[in-house]
Amino acid sequence: MKVALVLDDTLDKPDGVQAAIVTIGNWLRKQGHVVHYIVAETTRKDIPNVHSMGRFITLKFNKNTVRMVLPASRKSVKTLLEHEQFDVIHVMMPYSPFMGKKVIKYAGPNVAVIGTFHTFPASKILFYANHLLSYWLGSSLKRFDTVLGLSEPVIHFARKAYDMNATYLPNPVDMDEFRSGKHSSEYRRDKLNIMFLGRLVERKGIMELIKAYNGLEDEVAKGTRLVIGGKGNLMQKAKRLVHSDRDVSFAGFISEKSKADFLASADIAVFPSTSGEAFGIVLIEAMAAGSGVVIGGNNPGYKSVLGSQPYLLFNPKDTAAFSEHLKTFIQDERLRKKMHDWQEEAVKQYDISVVGAELVKIYAECLRGRADVK
Repeated sequence: MKVALVLDDTLDKPDGVQAAIVTIGNWLRKQGHVVHYIVAETTRKDIPNVHSMGRFITLKFNKNTVRMVLPASRKSVKTLLEHEQFDVIHVMMPYSPFMGKKVIKYAGPNVAVIGTFHTFPASKILFYANHLLSYWLGSSLKRFDTVLGLSEPVIHFARKAYDMNATYLPNPVDMDEFRSGKHSSEYRRDKLNIMFLGRLVERKGIMELIKAYNGLEDEVAKGTRLVIGGKGNLMQKAKRLVHSDRDVSFAGFISEKSKADFLASADIAVFPSTSGEAFGIVLIEAMAAGSGVVIGGNNPGYKSVLGSQPYLLFNPKDTAAFSEHLKTFIQDERLRKKMHDWQEEAVKQYDISVVGAELVKIYAECLRGRADVK
C-alpha cells in the first residue's frame, strides 16, 4: 500500500504524536509499504518522503505552547495527491481546516481515509473549542472510512465533541528500540534514581514533583536522587523550588537517541501530569526501556495505561499524599519488583509489531470498503 500520514504540525518536536507516526511509518516501510508524511512544516532530513505544506503561528493550547498551521496552498495539496495516488490517507486528529481538511477534500473516491484522535482536553473551554472546530471542519468529518482513538477517554471525547464513533487502537512503541536502553553511567547506582522526563510546563506536574520530593523525610531522601530530564518555561522556577539539602539535577533536553538509556536508568520513573493527557506514550516508553517502576498522575490518559494497577497512580496536587506515595516505592523494593514484572508483560500489547499489524488490517478493510462503493 501507499500510505500518507497527515499531521497539521511539525515532525521536529519530540512529542507523542510525532513519535507515534514516525514509529508507524518506519514499521510500515519495513513491511514493504510506501510511506509519505504530509505535514505543515519540518526541517528534518532523516525521514524520507516528507512534504511540508505550510508555516506556523505560535499559540497557547491545552496548557501548552503549540503551533498552528497557516493556510496551505490548495493547488499544492491537490497536485501532490494527484501525483502520488495514495491508497490510504491517515490523518492525525483533530486536524486543521487550513491543511488537513484540504487533504481530505482532494482525496480521490478510491482512497481510504483513516483518522486517529490524539487529544484529550485539559479543560471545559478546550472541549467546547473542539466542539466549535467540528462545525468548521464540516463535511470533511463524514469522509472518514473509520476513526481510531488512543484510549477510552479519547473515544468518549471524539463522540461528545465531534459526534464520531472511534475504535480503540493505542499509540505504539518500537520495543526493540527501547529494549536497547542501558543504565547510563551518568546516573550512578550509589543511590535510588527517581527520574522525570517531559516538558517543564505546568501541565506536566514538575512543580508538584519537586514539592513532593522536598516533603520526604531526610532519612528517606538521603538514599535517593531526583533527575529531571526536559526543558521548558518552568526551568528556573523549578530550580529555585528545590531545597538545598536535596540531591536534584536537571539533565536538560533528552534527545530521542538518549531517551532509552535515560529511562532505563530509572529505579522509579515518575510522570506527575495533572491533566490533558490523551494516552501516556511516555509511560509506555519507560516501561519498554525497563524502568524499575513507572508511576503517573491520576489523569484519564495515564489511567488508561496504568489503571489495572491503581496503586501506580497518584494525585499530584496532594503534596502530602504524593510524598507518601514516593516514600512507599522508595522503601518497598518488593513492591517495585512486583509492579515491574507486571509492566514487563503489560507493555507488550503496545509494541509496533502488534499495533502495526492491526493498523494494516484496518487499512485493508477500509480499502475493500472503498472498492465496494465503486
